[in-house]
Amino acid sequence: MAKAKTIFFCKECGYESSKWLGQCPGCKEWDVFVEEPIVRKGKSPSSNLEAKEPVLLSSVKIENETRISSGIGELDRVLGGGIVPGSLVLVGGDPGIGKSTLLLQTCREIVNSGKKVLYVSGEESQAQIKMRADRLGAFSGELLLLCETNLDLIETVVYKHNPNIIVIDSIQTMYKEDISSAPGSVGQVREATGSLMRMAKSTGITIFIIGHVTKEGMVAGPRVLEHMVDTVLYFEGDKYASYRVLRAVKNRFGSTNEIGVFEMQHSGLAEVKNPSEYMLTGRPEGEPGSVVSSSIEGTRPILVEVQALISRTSFNLPKRTAAGTDYNRVNLLMAVLEKRLGIQLGDCDAYVNVAGGMRITEPAIDLAITTAILSSFRNIAIKGNTIVFGELGLTGEIRAVNMAEQRVMEAAKMGFEVCILPQANKENIKSKTDMKLVGIRSVQELLDYIKENR
Repeated sequence: MAKAKTIFFCKECGYESSKWLGQCPGCKEWDVFVEEPIVRKGKSPSSNLEAKEPVLLSSVKIENETRISSGIGELDRVLGGGIVPGSLVLVGGDPGIGKSTLLLQTCREIVNSGKKVLYVSGEESQAQIKMRADRLGAFSGELLLLCETNLDLIETVVYKHNPNIIVIDSIQTMYKEDISSAPGSVGQVREATGSLMRMAKSTGITIFIIGHVTKEGMVAGPRVLEHMVDTVLYFEGDKYASYRVLRAVKNRFGSTNEIGVFEMQHSGLAEVKNPSEYMLTGRPEGEPGSVVSSSIEGTRPILVEVQALISRTSFNLPKRTAAGTDYNRVNLLMAVLEKRLGIQLGDCDAYVNVAGGMRITEPAIDLAITTAILSSFRNIAIKGNTIVFGELGLTGEIRAVNMAEQRVMEAAKMGFEVCILPQANKENIKSKTDMKLVGIRSVQELLDYIKENR
């Protein structure tokens, strides 16, 4: 028998090669090539093809897009205002994080509004889905369940019932019969996603795809999967904690800066309308090493607590730990304090934590981390009504950050009375507020203020 011809694909970027390569020439990643059989498709005669004529850009008319509300405000925020008909949305996240729960709740809200939804599961039985649905609440509309992994049969059901929304749980379990590889392989995932994309664009049906993730946190399968879909959403958070963050990393119909915050409860995922209040719950007051800062997620300011613990060590190599922020950034800030203020931190263990499990990497929390470190090292408590934000440069200067006015207004709404911020930002704030704004230009001014207001 003739040997079946195969081709090698890069799992990251989709680069094709006739032989295995250690490093991908396209994305330069190592050990990412997998072998897949070649699928030969019959070609239609060229005489049947009709060439399309190009059109002028000025003659293209833009129709006002009609979005469908998911019934969940935080999800609508991340999607850019609602669900766009005919879009293909990929939802990824760790196992047990709540992907299926979120989409099943979305299905409940949509069917209760009078629309038809088809939920296709390749991992769970109808009884399992029913048990979860009973826990989430009542379904008063038409929710169709289909436990099937053959994509050709699924397409037949879709064209028969013509639903408004389709949920595929998950794309790694789907397969097409004309692909000889196993479900979840590069070829199957790519072809299955391509079929779903063509279905969504031709029928106007919105399709949600649940994708498994690898140990690195990326969606399993070829990276080309993320390029094919319209929107990529990642569900983040520790599955042992109660909060979850839904973040858009790609969105053709809206911004990729917005996040949605949820809390996992017994009855499902509950929206967190005020993340700042939620993150500051249980915050200790009057304790050294605890400072409140403001971070911007999209257009939403979120107040978080930054904690630091500095203690002397008897070992030659001090230990440094950072949770919720960049480890290297913490080391850099400590080096600035040693150089510009003459503070000896080389014989101290340093532990920095962003309370609540949030991960903040923007430079605006530099000043809060620095203040928390100084507070713990000097054993001086920062008053509980104080909020701090700003970027710290290598020469010890305090640099301005974006959206400072929104940060100040959010802090004032939460009851804070003092705000330590860069002097450049203080001069540009136009809104009237009862908060005391303390503008500083250098880390030396920060230390002087902490000493004077202890």
